[in-house]
Amino acid sequence: MAALGRVSQMLLRSSLIMTRRQLSAAVAAGHGEQAAKTWKILSFVVALPGVAVCMLNMYLKEQQHTHEQPEFVPYSHLRIRSKRFPWGDGNKSLFHNPHANALPNGYEGHDE
Repeated sequence: MAALGRVSQMLLRSSLIMTRRQLSAAVAAGHGEQAAKTWKILSFVVALPGVAVCMLNMYLKEQQHTHEQPEFVPYSHLRIRSKRFPWGDGNKSLFHNPHANALPNGYEGHDE
């Protein structure tokens, strides 16, 4: 039993020694500054123009895309009003968008 205790202590000491940082040399004085300068230049020369090109691509593709409003289907479980909203005419939610949100009787501005 005592031998097992000595072996465990020896393994514990060796593991503590192995977890210590073993640096091979000191860091050069200007190494971090040069790396920071390189990444700063890359950010301005590569990343920002890349983001601008992606935004332009998205904008041009969106201009060609048409948004048609889906047909209104009056499902009974949607737009249930147990009491009126306390603002406006009481039928529109606080963040109502007439282009995207339908009222209980259909979309606004569409006479059928």
